[in-house]
Amino acid sequence: MTTFAIIGAGRNLGEALARRFGREGLSIALISRSQERVDALAADLVADGLTARGYAANVRDPESLVTALDRASQELGPIEVLSYNPLPQKEFLRPLLESTVGDIRAAVEFSVYGPVAAVHQVLQGMRFLGRGSILFVNGGSAVQPVQHFAGTSIGFAGETAYAEMLSQALQDEPIHVGQLIIPGAIIPGDEQKDPQVLADTLWRMHAERGAFRVFATDLEVQPY
Repeated sequence: MTTFAIIGAGRNLGEALARRFGREGLSIALISRSQERVDALAADLVADGLTARGYAANVRDPESLVTALDRASQELGPIEVLSYNPLPQKEFLRPLLESTVGDIRAAVEFSVYGPVAAVHQVLQGMRFLGRGSILFVNGGSAVQPVQHFAGTSIGFAGETAYAEMLSQALQDEPIHVGQLIIPGAIIPGDEQKDPQVLADTLWRMHAERGAFRVFATDLEVQPY
């Protein structure tokens, strides 16, 4: 059995992803800052017949992230799919002129250093398997910066550049890199942005290995 590792696993999109990929026979590694929360989610998934375990790690601490991914691969099986979708922190959502160097540094650690550490850890395992997917989930500011949300706009821009370069670097290998852009909030019950709908989209991105970037909805032009 291979593993789907969800970085930023929670009760919204993370749970929907776990259930969608779990139904396809993958074991589920739930990675988040709170061991208690991922343990509770893992228990619910196991009760429903899925294979899942929780691992605590902070994406701003690359060493803890690498350790969590290493443990997951040893305990659950090699990581075939990696999803990077932690929820941005509040200080990343400040207007540009109110954002400090510390705010921007934290956003870069969150959106650039975290993905680089995670991908570096799982890539050789995917190569050994001969297949894999690396999926990035971002808000609209990843492709359309908004000065009202300076941290995410700057951090997500770096993450987008990294993901695009990664896609180029792996284009001749059986490892797919994809980015799902979700403009605005995830909305339970919405036809396009319900967590289960988004989980289905990410499954198709993995299974069909199509375009690099997929939009959950049309991206509205933001006023300055």
